[in-house]
Amino acid sequence: MWSCITDFFTYETTKSVVVKSWTIGIINRVVQLLIISYFIGWVFLYEKAYQERDTAIESSVMTKVKGFGEHHNKTMDVADYVTPTQGASVFCIITKLISTENQVQGKCPESETKFKCEHNDNCTKLMSRPGSNGLLTGQCVEFNSTFKTCQIKGWCPAEIDDVPIKPMMEVENFTIFIKNSIRFPRFNFTKGNFLPTINSSYIKKCNFDFEKNTYCPIFKVGDVVRLAHQNFTTLANKGGVIGIKIAWVCDLDKSEEACKPAYSFTRLDAMSEKNSVSPGYNFRFAKYFKAENGTEYRTLLKAYAIRFDVMVNGDAGKFNMIPTLINMVAAFTSVGVGAVLCDIILLNFLKGADQYKAKKFEEVSDAHIERTGSYVSSMYRTRDHSQLSIRPEDKFSNDSGAFSIGQYG
Repeated sequence: MWSCITDFFTYETTKSVVVKSWTIGIINRVVQLLIISYFIGWVFLYEKAYQERDTAIESSVMTKVKGFGEHHNKTMDVADYVTPTQGASVFCIITKLISTENQVQGKCPESETKFKCEHNDNCTKLMSRPGSNGLLTGQCVEFNSTFKTCQIKGWCPAEIDDVPIKPMMEVENFTIFIKNSIRFPRFNFTKGNFLPTINSSYIKKCNFDFEKNTYCPIFKVGDVVRLAHQNFTTLANKGGVIGIKIAWVCDLDKSEEACKPAYSFTRLDAMSEKNSVSPGYNFRFAKYFKAENGTEYRTLLKAYAIRFDVMVNGDAGKFNMIPTLINMVAAFTSVGVGAVLCDIILLNFLKGADQYKAKKFEEVSDAHIERTGSYVSSMYRTRDHSQLSIRPEDKFSNDSGAFSIGQYG
């Protein structure tokens, strides 16, 4: 118990040992060089750790789609195939429509074959499960001359959505106009994807590509699908979700013109593409009407569409003294890692490790000091100079405290 207490109340101080060895000297300098190179090359030059960062980008996106297509022997314009119509950052271009016209409220047979029945008991058992097109009544009624299905209460006739319909292939040539404005609030910096070199005549004739028109804000649907590594025909048939990413990585220590958007494209519902249960992207909506006698009826539309999500992210940096000082201190501190590595090698792997340990680690106790003799120091002030001095005969140690081990061969 007493030894634990005495071990606790101890003090450790550094001791300088100079090791004259080519091996350990080279290792020490190489490690230091690597650490300094890392901080200069990666931390300061590449990562720009001397800058204050702002990733809380504020962004607004406005979109417009242009183009005409033919579907169900009808010419379709923007008002027919784009939803929602407000020009938001998320919008759909409908490629295929399956319509069920003149639906009214009433009772009718279910259209799906999983609700086939022979008598009412078959339908009563299914009443705890939701029907596909309405509420099950528990009655088994004739669907056609071939078989019967369970009766539903809802909008009739029930939808049949497995009708083969050719998609509107003209969508591939439609264009998407994207107007993006961003702001980095920390630096109060505002920018848009309309660069100073862009004018009205350029907008009328340009289409985005990665070679000549990198900053054109007009995108051809077929090009976007291709750049997302997708097949347009498959996408038009089943639908899907495409992401248009706009990245703003700005170094505000440079001129404002150097802050430019970078576009990329990807398929966001890649897992849905591989899923056979519910592949692609579709949704339903209805158009409601009222007959002269006051009866309400509707046309139900199942739409297969390509949904576009315009996503904006950004990161801006500007010189600031605080992160610069923090990283400089970290760099100087990390240089000491070389000494730790050299100590490990000296203590465990090189010849003369025992001699090094003996010189590096030394234990001094009160009893040892008493046996050695009393240590006396005195101070005096001279007439010409005011300073502290120690008489030579009172020095306890006859060396500088620095040991040298080995010699260069």
